[in-house]
Amino acid sequence: MEEAKGLVKHVLLAKFKDEIPPDQIEQLIKGYANLVNLIEPMKSFHWGKDVSVENLHQGFTHVFESTFESTEGIAEYIGHPVHVEFANQFLPTLEKVVVIDYKPTIVHT
Repeated sequence: MEEAKGLVKHVLLAKFKDEIPPDQIEQLIKGYANLVNLIEPMKSFHWGKDVSVENLHQGFTHVFESTFESTEGIAEYIGHPVHVEFANQFLPTLEKVVVIDYKPTIVHT
């Protein structure tokens, strides 16, 4: 096993508040996805809704994954004015949130 060089994943698990309408959630997701075009250290963005049959999601419904080249890139992203403005709109719509940053490990079999 080896740590992937120069990659850091930023994963956000979310559950939107019940009163947030689907069209607002859709607009928020579009805004989140657009950050990759506005913040240089953010290299890619993926998102999806929980489809697990294991029922271990603990109420979380959405996952958002961003890729950065370094932990310094994540720090730059977090402090970037565009991210701060977006987070001030996004976070109040969430009932639950967990954020994890990790360096992927490549497993050779």
